[in-house]
Amino acid sequence: MGMSQVISILVAAVLVGVIAWWFLGKHEETAEAATGNSQEQSATVVVKGGYSPSTIVLKKGIPAKLNFDMKDSTACLSHVVFDKLGVNEDLTKQPVTTVDIPTDKAGEIDFACGMNMFYGKVVVK
Repeated sequence: MGMSQVISILVAAVLVGVIAWWFLGKHEETAEAATGNSQEQSATVVVKGGYSPSTIVLKKGIPAKLNFDMKDSTACLSHVVFDKLGVNEDLTKQPVTTVDIPTDKAGEIDFACGMNMFYGKVVVK
């Protein structure tokens, strides 16, 4: 086996490891509580290579809005989809897109990009 073959095998092994980590590894999630008062609450999610924060905590019973601040032109992140709510918003139409979130029940509401590759969730407590 020649040196070029050994290098090729090593490069391939490193690439397989990186791909496995990206798709299977546990990545750090950021969580943030919404701000507001007893009448309304809101949080801003920055869309840049994913969602930051990826978890938003809301208070049950207080009307809530999520503001998606688009900072990434990736086609995948151009839409945010809330399957449970039937929401599919195009984030490219304006710099900040607001989504109303129901807070009448405690629980989790997942959201994802249009291609279902990047995820986030809303936790209503």
